[in-house]
Amino acid sequence: MTIAAYNDETVRHVGNSPIPCHTRLGKILKAFRQGLTDGQREENALKRVLVFAAHPDDDIFGCGGSLAKHVKQENQVSACYMTSGDAGSLDCRKKELARIREDEARKAAQVIGFQELTFLRNPDGYLKHDEENLKKLVELIRKKRPNIVYVHAESDAHQDHRVTFHLANEAIGRASGPLFRESKEKPWNTDTVLAYEVWTPLSDFNYTEDVSEFIKEKVASLRKHESQVKIARYDEAAEGLARYRGVMTGKGQYCEVFKIVKASIAF
Repeated sequence: MTIAAYNDETVRHVGNSPIPCHTRLGKILKAFRQGLTDGQREENALKRVLVFAAHPDDDIFGCGGSLAKHVKQENQVSACYMTSGDAGSLDCRKKELARIREDEARKAAQVIGFQELTFLRNPDGYLKHDEENLKKLVELIRKKRPNIVYVHAESDAHQDHRVTFHLANEAIGRASGPLFRESKEKPWNTDTVLAYEVWTPLSDFNYTEDVSEFIKEKVASLRKHESQVKIARYDEAAEGLARYRGVMTGKGQYCEVFKIVKASIAF
């Protein structure tokens, strides 16, 4: 593992109604995982995935199985945490808890096989939709050049989760335009944006991913967040929710569901 830091910390790990699969978005995601874009084989068939999460563990809870599937298909997966979850316990000082939770995020990422983690270290519970955060996200999107972005659902009951959605959604739009000279990177248009469920189950999802093959990795990764699992069995909740989604959608034994925010590739 190598670490590069500027103002925020970037940690690099080197290693490893539903829509059916034959529909447009299913084809898009299948193409990404196969490294194909409408018959083109670019960049050695590797595609880039970026997930935004308000807190360490949100990403694994909401879409850990899908991310593990991306990794298996040799897609490059990175995560950006808006806060370090320093409000996630009454038994630990904020600074120490942030350190613990960042370390847990690194261990969880190694289970799935993330390429890179970025910690923006906003205060947990007080995340703001402001200029500073927008600039950081625009810069990150242009730098990472993701084909797919996963982000919290707009309907989530947790305030930090909703703010993360709005920040990421606006940053994706800004990153694609010809403006914002303060960014050193070139404009980048993200093809697909999927919103995942955490605090509040989605009632209007329109894409389902079968993650049966990856449920053990998802749960094992979530259990690396020991400071949180000892407070509440989020690992069991995530596994149970995936099983429920599998049964109710009929798309697999364990599934993750998403709301499509953007799907722009035409076939």
